[in-house]
Amino acid sequence: MPKCLRAESRFAMLRPVVLTFGVLWTLVAQAAAPPPARNLISGPVDTSRLYTLAGNTRPEATAANDRGKVLDGFPLEHMLLQLQRSSERQQALESFLAGQLDNSSPDFHKWLTAAAFGEMFGASEQDIGQVCAWLQTSGFTVNFVYPSRMLIDFSGTAGMVSSALHTEIHNLTVDGQAHIANMSDPQIPEALAPVVAGVVSLHDFRPHAMWRPRVQYSAAGDGYEFQLIAPADLATIYDFNPAFSAGYTGQGQTIALVEDSDLYDVTDWSTFRGTLGVSKYNGGFQTVNPTAPSGTPNCTDPGPSGDDFEATLDAEWASAAAPGATIWAAACADTATTPGLTISEQNLLTLASPPQVISISYGECETGNGAAANAQANAAAQQAAAEGISVFVAAGDEGAASCDYGAYAATHGIGVSGYASPPYSVAVGGTDFSDTAEGTTSKYWSLTNSTTYGSAISYIPEIPWNDSCAGSVLSEYLRYTLVYGADGYCGSLDAQENDNLGVAAGSGGPSACATGSPNANFVTGGTCKGYAKPAWQSGVAGIANDGVRDMPDVSLFAGDGIWAHYYIVCFTDPSNGGEPCQGEPIYWSGAGGTSFASPIMAGIQALVNQKMNAAQGNPNPVYYALAARSSTVFHSVTKGDIAVNCSGDIDCYGMGFVGRGRATPANLFDGNGALSSTTDSYTPAYAAGAGWSFANGLGSVDVYNLITNWGSGK
Repeated sequence: MPKCLRAESRFAMLRPVVLTFGVLWTLVAQAAAPPPARNLISGPVDTSRLYTLAGNTRPEATAANDRGKVLDGFPLEHMLLQLQRSSERQQALESFLAGQLDNSSPDFHKWLTAAAFGEMFGASEQDIGQVCAWLQTSGFTVNFVYPSRMLIDFSGTAGMVSSALHTEIHNLTVDGQAHIANMSDPQIPEALAPVVAGVVSLHDFRPHAMWRPRVQYSAAGDGYEFQLIAPADLATIYDFNPAFSAGYTGQGQTIALVEDSDLYDVTDWSTFRGTLGVSKYNGGFQTVNPTAPSGTPNCTDPGPSGDDFEATLDAEWASAAAPGATIWAAACADTATTPGLTISEQNLLTLASPPQVISISYGECETGNGAAANAQANAAAQQAAAEGISVFVAAGDEGAASCDYGAYAATHGIGVSGYASPPYSVAVGGTDFSDTAEGTTSKYWSLTNSTTYGSAISYIPEIPWNDSCAGSVLSEYLRYTLVYGADGYCGSLDAQENDNLGVAAGSGGPSACATGSPNANFVTGGTCKGYAKPAWQSGVAGIANDGVRDMPDVSLFAGDGIWAHYYIVCFTDPSNGGEPCQGEPIYWSGAGGTSFASPIMAGIQALVNQKMNAAQGNPNPVYYALAARSSTVFHSVTKGDIAVNCSGDIDCYGMGFVGRGRATPANLFDGNGALSSTTDSYTPAYAAGAGWSFANGLGSVDVYNLITNWGSGK
C-alpha cells in the first residue's frame, strides 16, 4: 500500500503549545490523551460499489448552461479531498476545544501545533493510506497530506475525475461568463465513505468579496456633506484612543488576511498610513504566499488580480485598527478548481509560527458552497481554534439572503454564508450610523477635519447597514408607511431612481444548510441541516431558541454612503476603478461592506492578544460572556433591520400587493416584496433588537472596554 504520510509528521508524544507573539513555546504538561485513531475503512475498496457525495453540484450546472465536456486531458491541479474523523474523535475534539477556553480546565490555552492536532484528532494512518492508494490507482498524483491528517492535496485530469469520481467536468456559460463544473454529485467507492467528506471543489465558481462601492445616491439628498470614515474617526467612534495611549497597538502580533490577490501597489498601504496618521505606529506589511507543508507546492503568487481592491482595503483597515501589528496579505492563486483563498488558509495553519489572527472577507451561501466546501471551512476553523488562532469572517452584504449576491431582488429565501457560519470563527456583521436619519449630524461630527482628516466627536448610535428599499429606517425617512407592495417604497418609482432595488445589507441569519443537500438550487431544504447551536451562544437577551448556530456575532460600521458615511481607501489601480491618492481623501476611492468590519475586528483582537500577552483562540465564548455581564463592552443596535426586497414566494411577503392585500399581477411589481421570516404576516428578516439580534449580533464594540474587561469574560 503506498505511503502518503511523511515520516517526520509523526510524533511519539503530543506537544501542546502556547502561541505568544509569534513564537511557539512548548509546554511541559501533556494534554489529556484523545481516543486512538480508529480505522473506519472496514472492507476492501470495491470500485463497483459506489457512494454518492450528495450536495456537491453547483446550482449553475444545468443543461441550459452546458457547453459540453472539457477535454479528458484538461489538467486539474491541487484538488483537495476533505476527510472526516470518527465520531469519538470528533466528540473528543469538541471537548478539547471547549477546555482550551475554560480556565478551570487542564487544557486551558494549551494551543497545538498542526502536527500535534493531526496526531490527536486526524484520521488513522491506515485509512489515509487506503484513500491515497485509491487515488493513485485511479491515476491521480497525491501531492501531500496536510499535517492535520484531514486533507489530501492531489492532482489529475478531467478524464480521471470522470473515471474515478463518476462525474464529468463540463464547460458552462453563466451570465455571459465561461466556467467549468462537475455536472453531478461525485461518487466514491462505498468502503471509503466513512472517512471521505468530499472533494472541496470541482468547479471554478469562486467565493465573492464582501465590499460594496460607495453609492451615488444618499438619502440625505443632493449637496449634503459627506462625513467619510478615516482611521481617526474609527478610533474616536469605537474608543480605540485610550487603548493606543496605553500602548495597545497590536505590537508583536501578526494578522493574516486570506486573499487571492496581491495589493496593486504596496505604496497605497504606505500612503494610507502616512496621510491618515497611522504611520506614527511601528506596524509592518508583508505579502506572503504561504507554502505547502511538503510535496509539490500548491501556492503560487497571484499578483494583483480582480480582487486587488479587497486585498488593499483589508490591509489598510486591519492596520488602522492595529497600527503596531504586522499585516500579512496571505495570497495564493486559484487553480482550475480550488480557490486560492482555501489554499492560503490551509497553508497558514501549517506554518511553524502561524499568525495569531486571521481575517477572511469573502463568502458564498451555504447551499451554493456545497457540503464538501462547508466541511472544509468548518474543519479549518476548528483547527485554527485548536492552534490558538482567532478567525474573523465577513458575515456578508446581502442581508438574510446570502444566496442572492448581486441580485435585483432576493428570490431564494433566507440563507447565510458558509464561510462565516462555522461556530469556531467570528461572523462579523455590518452597521451604519443613525445621525443622518435622525438629524443629529452636528452633534457627532465637527465642521472641520483634523490634520489626519478625522472629524468624529464621539460614539455615534448605530442602525443596521441596509441600502434596500425594504429597510424600515430608509423607507420611513422617505415618508413611506410600507416597505413592500406597490404602495410601499419597494413598489415606487423613487426606489428605482434611487437605486434602492437590490440585495445590499449587512448579513445575518440562522445556519441552515451547513450539511446535507437542498432539493432546489440555492434554497434551503431537502436534507439540509445547520450547525448545532454552540453552548456559548446563550445568556444574552434576543438569542433565538432555534437549536442552530446563529449569526452574526458582532458588527461594525459597514456603510457605503447611503447615510453619507463610507470608508476611505487608498487604491490606485486604474484598471479596477482606482483613483490617485492625491489631495484630500474625498477624492480617493471609497466603499463599504462587511469586508471592512472583519479586518477591523481582527485588528481589535490583536490589541486584546497584546494586552493578554498570549493568543486567545476563538473569541466568541468571551464575547457572549462579557455581553451577559457588562453593558459597557457592546453597543446594542435596537432600531432598523436588514430586510431586503424580494420576488417570488420563498420567504417573501407583500409581493405584488396594493394597499391591504389586494393582489395585482406580480410581473408589474417584480421585486417589491420584503424578505420575511414568515409568509403569514410581515416579520422582517431580520430586525435589530436589544441584546443580540440576527441583524447585528451583540452589536458593535467599545474597544477599550473590551480590552480592559477581557479577563473577566473567561
